[in-house]
Amino acid sequence: MPAAALKSQPTRSTSRRAVQPALPYEPVEKRPLPPGRPRDWYVTHNRRLKAMRLAIALLDSGVYVPDQARNERIRSTARLIGVHPPSDSTCHMVRALMRYAR
Repeated sequence: MPAAALKSQPTRSTSRRAVQPALPYEPVEKRPLPPGRPRDWYVTHNRRLKAMRLAIALLDSGVYVPDQARNERIRSTARLIGVHPPSDSTCHMVRALMRYAR
């Protein structure tokens, strides 16, 4: 079989209009946390969730190296996605998550 016959045809969109992606940062449906845990568990859990959201937003915006993610940049990203400014501990956790994602 000739090599030209093996080439696939370019796919065409069946949509008649351009598809607009949804906003990348829509509010997540909140669910109640499990009761009966120590307060420290809830604080840590919420800090991890916030750090994860911020790390994803930074990666989506093109910040791939933790050295590029200074506290100011992380806090400006927090404003952009609509979460409260993170503490220094949360900023440190964001950079740790970005190191792990590499």
